[in-house]
Amino acid sequence: MCNRKFHKVITFFTKIKHIFSIRSYYRKPTVAKFVKTDGFRDFHAAGSKEEKIVIEISHLVKKYGDHIAVNDLTLTVEPGKIYGFLGPNGAGKSTTMNIITGYLGATSGEVKINGFDIFAQPEEAKKCVGYLPEIPPLYVDMTVREYLNFVAELKKLEKSLRNKYVEEAMETTGITAQQSRLIRNLSKGYRQRVGFAQAVLGYPEIIILDEPTVGLDPKQIIEIRDLIKELGKNHTVILSSHILSEISAVCDHIFIISKGKLVAGDSTENLMKQMSGAQEIELLVKGDNAAVQETFTGIAEVEKCIPLEQKDKACVHLNLIAKPGMDIREQVFASCVNHGFVILQMNPVSKSLEDVFLELTEKEGTQKDVLPEKKLHFVKPHFGKESKEDGK
Repeated sequence: MCNRKFHKVITFFTKIKHIFSIRSYYRKPTVAKFVKTDGFRDFHAAGSKEEKIVIEISHLVKKYGDHIAVNDLTLTVEPGKIYGFLGPNGAGKSTTMNIITGYLGATSGEVKINGFDIFAQPEEAKKCVGYLPEIPPLYVDMTVREYLNFVAELKKLEKSLRNKYVEEAMETTGITAQQSRLIRNLSKGYRQRVGFAQAVLGYPEIIILDEPTVGLDPKQIIEIRDLIKELGKNHTVILSSHILSEISAVCDHIFIISKGKLVAGDSTENLMKQMSGAQEIELLVKGDNAAVQETFTGIAEVEKCIPLEQKDKACVHLNLIAKPGMDIREQVFASCVNHGFVILQMNPVSKSLEDVFLELTEKEGTQKDVLPEKKLHFVKPHFGKESKEDGK
C-alpha cells in the first residue's frame, strides 16, 4: 500500500516537472495575426510591419569562458525563402539558433526579428517565431490534441480560435489521424511531426528548425523534407543541419558556418559557381593517346592536362583545366578538327555542394577570405549585454 502511494507521488511530481519544463520553453508567448487573402495565407506577427528583412544578425559573439562558440557572425534573412545553416558538428549552428529564439543571451552583438531586438524586446520578437529544437519539447503522457491545446494555451492564442489553429496545425503536419493517441506511443517520425505542429501553431512568420531529421529513417526523412518544403510556401524557414543532402534538397539559400564564423552565404548554385575556380572540362577523344595529350598541352590557354582511367584503348579520357578566366572549349574543338581527333564526350566539371563545403570549412579565414563582401548583407554593429544566466 505504501509503495503504491509512493509511486503515485513520484508520478505526480514527474508530471509537474514536465509541465514546468514545457512552460519554461514557452515563457514568452507567441501571438500572431492570421490574414487570409485570395487563395493564399499571409503570416504577419502582430505589431510588425512589412519589411524586406525579417532577421538581422550583427556582429554576434557568444563565449563560454575561453571558448568562442559564435565569432562575429553577421547575416540577414529575407522573407519567403528556406534558409540552411550548414556546418560541421560544433560549428556554432545550434548556439546561433538558441540566441535567435531567445534561449541564450549573447556576449556581444545584436539580433533583430522583424525590427524587434531579441535582447531588449524579447516578447515582441518571439511572437514572430516558431521553434523546433533538436529534441522536441513534448509531453509524452498527453495525447497529440491535448498537447497542442496545452501549447496553444501557453502561447496565449485567442480562445475562440484555438481549436481552429490546432486543427490546421495537425492537418498541415499530417497528424490528424493520430490526434487521440498518446505521444509516447508514436514513432519518432510522428513525434517529430508533433514538434512541427507546435512550432507552426498560431501561424508565426518564421519557423526555425534545429536538426529536424536527426535519428529518422530514410522514409521519414523524405516525409519531413516534403513537409519543410510545404511550410516554406507560407513561412520563412531556417533549417540547421550538418547533412549536405538535406540542405541541398530543400533550401533556397545556404549559410555555411565554421568555427563560429560565417564563411559563405548565397544560393546553392551561386556558391558552387563562386568556388568553381578555373574552367575544367572532361573529354573523351578518339585518337592516339600521346598525340592527343601533346595537342592539348600545346594549347596556350590550357593550364593542365590530367589523364583519367582509360575505358577504351582507342579513346583518350582526360580532364583539361584552363588558365584563370579562360574559356578553352572553342580552342579544344578546333584543335581536334585540325588533327583529325573525334570528340565523343565533352562535359564541364563542376564542384558539388560537398566539395564547396569541405573547401570552405577547412579554410581558417574570415568572410572576406572566402567570398567578396558584396555577396553578403552587412549591417551596422551594436553591442548588447549578456544576461546573468549566461555566466556573467
